[in-house]
Amino acid sequence: MLFVKYLLLGAGVAMFVIAGAILAYDAYLLIAHRRRVFPEGATPAPEPLVRWRTPLALVMLAWAPLLVSAAIVIVPAGMGGVRVSQTRGTLAGTLYPGVHYVMPFVEHVELFNTRDQLFTTGVSEDSLGKAAKGEPLHVHAKEGLTLGLAITVRYQLDPKRLDYVEANLPEPLEKEIVPPVVATAWRELVPNYTVREVFSAKREEVRQRATDLIRKRLGIDGIVVKEVMLRDIELPEEYAKGLESLLVKEQENDRMGVETEIHQKQVKVAEADAEAQKVTEVKQAEGQAQVKVLQAKSESDAMQYTLPLKEKQIQQSKLEAEARKESTVKNAEAAGEAKLIDSKAEGERRKLLAQAEAERIRLTASADAERMTSEAAILKQNPLLINKIVAERLSDKLQIMMVPADGKFFFTNDVLRGMNAPNHVSQAEDAGEGDSK
Repeated sequence: MLFVKYLLLGAGVAMFVIAGAILAYDAYLLIAHRRRVFPEGATPAPEPLVRWRTPLALVMLAWAPLLVSAAIVIVPAGMGGVRVSQTRGTLAGTLYPGVHYVMPFVEHVELFNTRDQLFTTGVSEDSLGKAAKGEPLHVHAKEGLTLGLAITVRYQLDPKRLDYVEANLPEPLEKEIVPPVVATAWRELVPNYTVREVFSAKREEVRQRATDLIRKRLGIDGIVVKEVMLRDIELPEEYAKGLESLLVKEQENDRMGVETEIHQKQVKVAEADAEAQKVTEVKQAEGQAQVKVLQAKSESDAMQYTLPLKEKQIQQSKLEAEARKESTVKNAEAAGEAKLIDSKAEGERRKLLAQAEAERIRLTASADAERMTSEAAILKQNPLLINKIVAERLSDKLQIMMVPADGKFFFTNDVLRGMNAPNHVSQAEDAGEGDSK
């Protein structure tokens, strides 16, 4: 369609040019004819005719493509249009990017930029990143001090309300409407806050309230505010110096608070470590106590099996003593008596095993007494058993040899005399005790 528009426009212009060229050519011929000098007596040539009808027809015909071309309006991308009539004023509705048709010479289209636009005060940067120094927005705080605000407002014309913007708002909007509204909003809002609140304590609150106020006011005029940025604040020189020292003190205070908190956490960690150590020691003590209890219990359980074995050993030693007694008395009858003793011992052992749990303490005492009595009786009857026991315990490789007490072997006589001497002494003591009794 754009090609058709420019084609029709070119055709109309070409017709005007052709018509003008025809008239110019005919006029040139007429002027040349009138300037020509004819000889005397010669008949002058007739004057050339000017062709008025052909140029007029071309001119009248040229208006047709021009009118059609003028009726075609193309709204480029990122723009919006509004039809303005010479008779009815601004017509309702928005012409979005594309091809539209209007009445030539009666209506025309006013184009508006519908892209995001920026209104900036203070230092700003262009598309190449170069800083451009601008005038900040000066406002008064609650204390009466003057602040310089570097503000950026990102806004866009509402495409649906371009007819209202064209009919009611002055042009250009970026100079006539946006700056006064933004400046008024900030100058009404900032005096409610102190310099400290605007600079740090309530900076975001001030920016948000200013955004809401600017968005509300410009929204009435068909301007959509997308974002209001408070980029920088210029403080009075004296106040800036005082604030800088105050901030240093606050930072020092914050640092001390952080260090105090760190020390408190370290104390808590130490307490937790001590508590954990305490719990560990208690658990270890409990574990050791339980181990000791289990060991005692196992020892107690083992004693239930050990005591019968001890009793068996005592009984066995008793029987061995009796067997040794019988073997010394009758070597020939030792085998038969040993079997009899073994059978008796087996019966007694079974009887003792049945009664062991109930009478283990009594049997232990009685067994010890009986063993001592039997050994004493055996030794009293057979003193030579002492010599045999001594010889057995001297070495496991020493063989036992029985010799008469009155033998003529010097070694045996000395040993036996040395061993009999205590026996005579003990017998004498027993006899003395018997007499005394």
